[in-house]
Amino acid sequence: MSGAAPISCDVAVVGGGIVGVASALELSARSRVTVVVLEKEDRLAAHQTGRNSGVIHSGLYYKAGSLKATLCAEGRSRLLAFCRSHGLAAETCGKVVVATREEQVPRLEELAARGRENGLAGLRLLGKDELHDLEPHAAGLAGLHVPETGIVDYARVTGAMARELERLGGSIALGACLISVAADGDRWRLVTTAGETSCRFLVGCAGLESDRVARLSGVDPGVRIVPFRGEYYELRPGRRSLVKNLIYPVPDPRFPFLGVHFTRRINGGVEAGPNAVLAFRREGYTKTSFSLRDTASTLLWPGFWTLAGTYLATGLGEFWRSWNKRAFVAALRELVPEIESSDLVPGGSGVRAQALGPDGRLVDDFHVVEAPRQIHVLNAPSPAATASLAIGRVVAERAAASFGLAARGAP
Repeated sequence: MSGAAPISCDVAVVGGGIVGVASALELSARSRVTVVVLEKEDRLAAHQTGRNSGVIHSGLYYKAGSLKATLCAEGRSRLLAFCRSHGLAAETCGKVVVATREEQVPRLEELAARGRENGLAGLRLLGKDELHDLEPHAAGLAGLHVPETGIVDYARVTGAMARELERLGGSIALGACLISVAADGDRWRLVTTAGETSCRFLVGCAGLESDRVARLSGVDPGVRIVPFRGEYYELRPGRRSLVKNLIYPVPDPRFPFLGVHFTRRINGGVEAGPNAVLAFRREGYTKTSFSLRDTASTLLWPGFWTLAGTYLATGLGEFWRSWNKRAFVAALRELVPEIESSDLVPGGSGVRAQALGPDGRLVDDFHVVEAPRQIHVLNAPSPAATASLAIGRVVAERAAASFGLAARGAP
């Protein structure tokens, strides 16, 4: 452990992904507190934030009234405004959801109804010809155009949020992996690999380690983080014209993930994927990544076996696509039939921190747990990056109410 001088602050935020930095920024902007972000890596946005496909989500899929639905809508608007004010590239390019079989067409209408309930005004059901006007190479009997979907680089957004946080007097400690948390009078003493931090209040936004940070802090998270790896291919430059913007399948209501799709990136590239396979390490970005501790954490959680029994066939299919490029290409060709194996080169991968209840149910909504002088964000998968500033607002408001924080500018 480093011999660095101890850090003293009002609020320590554990986790330097976009949700952690956005929460710190909102705390600093709204309350008269000093805030420190503790990030275990040597850079911000090293995991989920920096490894996702950069989609600004519209809020199409989420149950009306859920935190995901309400915070995605608010967060999208605030994210785009933040990008404009900080000179960050962001584009509201739209996407199409494509029905390739007759039985999927009614689901497009259901999605459109849900999207309108969530405040999306520009949704448009498409016939075959209209679909091909938007995406000439897409296969489909019908489609749903979602114009409010966009693209951005979330790592760059996180960096800009961090600079704004520092402008407001907050700070960031890198290489600060949390080792222990202990009560010290009316403060918390946090021991990290970078030294000690003393704080009055603790906020956990640790993503893949969020349940462990909660338990380390004496809080029962009530869930277990189970990691799912998503693997991508990229279209080689000469074939990027096959995809104009974003092309998604109609989601299978029996499975919690969206299925492979095509995403144009803000840098001009096009990603194809991801699949969704159980990872045997929480930060397991390769097929051979393995951690005995992380694997045991998953397998010993009672809910896992219920989950495995429910999705066994689908899960095996995802593993098959992971190891067999031909199977992956076949899934992509359902959306864009002209795709050939030679069009695809290996891309990146990411790991989704998915909270799983003891009953085997995947936690569908954002999940925030409060305890005395603590708040923990325990389930923040997609669309958390889109919703990050809105999630940060919720954290800041709950902190103000629970911790008794004085508003910025208050006497």
